Amino acid sequence: MIAELLLAAVLTTGAVPHPSELAAAAQRVVDAGAPGVIVRVDDGHGRVTSLARQVPWSRADHVLAAGDRFRMGSNTKTMVATVVLQLVAEHRLRLTDPVEKWLPGAIPNGSAITLRMLLGHTSGLFNYTYDPDVLQAFTGQDTRVWAPRELIAAAVRHDPLFAPGTAYAYSNTNYIALGLVAEKAGGRTLADLIQQRIAGPLHLTDTYLGTGRSTAHGYEPAVLPPGTPAGLAFAGPSRPDGYVDTTGINFSTEWAAGGIVSTAPDWARFDRALLSGKLLPPVLMTEMRTTVAEEAEFPNRRYGLGLEQVVTPCGTVWGHSGQVPGYSSENYTDATGRRTVSVLTSTIFGLSAPNAGAANQDLVNAAVCSMFKA
Repeated sequence: MIAELLLAAVLTTGAVPHPSELAAAAQRVVDAGAPGVIVRVDDGHGRVTSLARQVPWSRADHVLAAGDRFRMGSNTKTMVATVVLQLVAEHRLRLTDPVEKWLPGAIPNGSAITLRMLLGHTSGLFNYTYDPDVLQAFTGQDTRVWAPRELIAAAVRHDPLFAPGTAYAYSNTNYIALGLVAEKAGGRTLADLIQQRIAGPLHLTDTYLGTGRSTAHGYEPAVLPPGTPAGLAFAGPSRPDGYVDTTGINFSTEWAAGGIVSTAPDWARFDRALLSGKLLPPVLMTEMRTTVAEEAEFPNRRYGLGLEQVVTPCGTVWGHSGQVPGYSSENYTDATGRRTVSVLTSTIFGLSAPNAGAANQDLVNAAVCSMFKA
């Protein structure tokens, strides 16, 4: 296995993977069944490796390039958290504010749920994505366009998972609520706040929330693996290898939880600015990087305020992962923001096959090792 051998060589000899070796590792992901993958590694010394690989049949839809716009999914949460914390720095919000103060009547027991709990997924709110009606839209089987308050209403139809502040459970509902709070406190739409406070100042010319489509196409298997909910399937035009093209799915169910489109270079610039302290004052960076353990199946991951800490074979990184129909992404940087890495793969469930999932994880590890071993 090319990627496993590559990672072993890095761990035992300290050798830096050559760009051709990373390209071979990316090709292995495609050969194992993923429709396409983009890799970008910046070692912090001016050397950037960027590449894209895809299955031949997908070229009829789009020839994948390393700088293509890509749906970043839950990486969106890091940008939304940054906007919220900027508003905290300006004394427009407080981390101790109850959500009831900003969204009166929208969330039961909202007086006991603070903005800090929303940011760190300790609110106990049910994840609206698992509501059957929302799930139909998420997969493209229903073309209904969902408004943010409708997503919250779908979530609170379900019982909370636990009492606020007593445990951790990842929930997209938290960030829909935060998006609405940010709009109230900031006096602009969330898309405008992201443009005004992050994308504009950092010259992220291919980064935006909720408008337009990615240039990279996304795909999901027409038949999903065992263990997925009965009747769950993604809508879209049929493609070879048992895939459907999910690029045209209505993404209104994502918004502040996962609706940003960006590129690997743009996201690297954002991660560098954030972790190097250019976007938030030190006291709030400390808050953002104060973490709790995630679910038991992710023992190497801890969650802060919209930011994940991930322990890899070659060192600890900060960033986030993201998944929306047809798009999986992992974007990380070191603790200083000097080095960055992105691995963007054009499927979620296409990685459920053991060979594809293992190859993709090997590629992420190898890319991170390349970042650290410069």
